[in-house]
Amino acid sequence: MSKSGMTLIVKTIVRLLFPILLLFGAYVILHGHLTPGGGFPGGVIIATSVAMLVLAFGYSQSKEVVGDVHTESLESFGALMLVVLGIIGIIIVGSFLGESPSLAGVPGELFSGGFLPLLNIGVGIKVGAGLVTIVYAMISFEGGE
Repeated sequence: MSKSGMTLIVKTIVRLLFPILLLFGAYVILHGHLTPGGGFPGGVIIATSVAMLVLAFGYSQSKEVVGDVHTESLESFGALMLVVLGIIGIIIVGSFLGESPSLAGVPGELFSGGFLPLLNIGVGIKVGAGLVTIVYAMISFEGGE
């Protein structure tokens, strides 16, 4: 494999799968309190889609598609989101990440999880950005750019 990427067939398949995997990762994160999944698997799915893009197109071309994403900043934002939600739990309920019954909606509906969907979003951002950072570090360590 050269630095410019793989064959036309692989690039075409990745071009088709990339947006689908991003959407599926977001779905897994947002519906994690209702279905199996959540922040960690959704973040891994999103990071896998970016890693697939890097492998198929090469580092420089994939940066053009994804843009200049500051993954370290996103990872810090995800951690900050978790800490802020934990502190809000201490203030409202009296325990770290505590859940107030008044915050929970009707069981089984999308907005029934209280803090849990927000926690899933924070974990998804942190995990996805962290794994993409690792992929970028491995590429740059290998001598990609």
